[in-house]
Amino acid sequence: MKKKDADTVRFQLDPGNLPPLTEAQKAELDALQAMPDSGIDYSDAPTLTEDFWKTAERGRFYKPIKQQVTARLDADVLAWLKSQGKGYQARMNAILRREMLAAAKERRHA
Repeated sequence: MKKKDADTVRFQLDPGNLPPLTEAQKAELDALQAMPDSGIDYSDAPTLTEDFWKTAERGRFYKPIKQQVTARLDADVLAWLKSQGKGYQARMNAILRREMLAAAKERRHA
C-alpha cells in the first residue's frame, strides 16, 4: 500500500533553537570528554595511508539535484548535441559542469 503525503510526518530542526539536553545526554557527553584518546577503539576505522589519499576523489558520491529549466540554444548547437546520440541533455550538463569547474579552478589559482 502506497503512503500518501498526508500520512508523512515532517520535522524540521532549527539549529539555532535546539531542545535542551537531558541529564543522561549531559552525563554521556561529560564521560566522553573525560575519556583519554588512548581509550578510543579505532579497530573498525583503519588508518588511512598516503597511498589512499593519492587516489582519493573529491565528491565521488555527490549527486546534485537536477532542476528543470527552459533555455534557448542556437539551432546548430542543439543539432550538434543531438547528433551525438541519446542523452544530449546530460551531455549539455557535462559540458557546462566542465566549464564551471575549470572557471572555479582558474579563480583559485589567480
